[in-house]
Amino acid sequence: MNDIMNAVILGIIEGLTEFLPISSTGHMILAGHLLNFEGERASTFKIVVQLGAILAVLVLYWRRFLGFLNLTPGFHKRPGINVIHVFLALFPAVFVGFTLYRAIKDDLFGPTPVLYSLIIGGVLMIVAEKLNRRITAETMDDISYKQAFGIGLFQILALWPGFSRSGSTISGGMLLGTSQKAAAEFTFIVSVPIMFGASGYDLYKSREYLSMDDLGMFLAGVGASFVVAMIAIVTFLNLIKRLKLSWFAYYRFALAALFFFILY
Repeated sequence: MNDIMNAVILGIIEGLTEFLPISSTGHMILAGHLLNFEGERASTFKIVVQLGAILAVLVLYWRRFLGFLNLTPGFHKRPGINVIHVFLALFPAVFVGFTLYRAIKDDLFGPTPVLYSLIIGGVLMIVAEKLNRRITAETMDDISYKQAFGIGLFQILALWPGFSRSGSTISGGMLLGTSQKAAAEFTFIVSVPIMFGASGYDLYKSREYLSMDDLGMFLAGVGASFVVAMIAIVTFLNLIKRLKLSWFAYYRFALAALFFFILY
């Protein structure tokens, strides 16, 4: 029962934070530390629970993904982002992630690196907000190939747990001339293949720690993550019209300060 409770708590945290610019991985590492839910088994669970958040994006943007596969009649005639945009945004982080996989896992997955990345990522978000003056892409479908690749370069920063995938890509998009909302929606789309690929690769690496005995725990975590992520995405898209990116940065600073006090 304790495992199920931990799974639900971490599933809620994953769903709530995955698409907000506050770092889901960072929150999961810190929460796991507080819950004393650590080790290889816990690390495997934290990979599996991301599937709930991925499913939430697929459900909310299913028409867009079918369009990428040309399964929606006439979609290819519509201007806007396509699979080339997604590939350009994926390639940099995928290349660096596979190249430095072991170093990232060994050196950056821990409370202290997460706290530093929360702060540095927050600074980047404030800088992006201050410099986001000339907007050339008001909506997601206005994003150019060059901007998509640039956003992909910023996504490399998200390989450092605590930096936040959405935080780095939204900041990068704003620095490259997209609106805050356009960058956020593009981040949701790009998150599906990169999270699916990263989770699949991590699960393969951790396959010896998978057990049918943990099925109930995994299902509880994925279910909680899916439901909360659905709510979080819709809420975030409404909030982002009124809420400045810097507010999320201030939250990151406060969280880092709190955990520095708790842990040290």
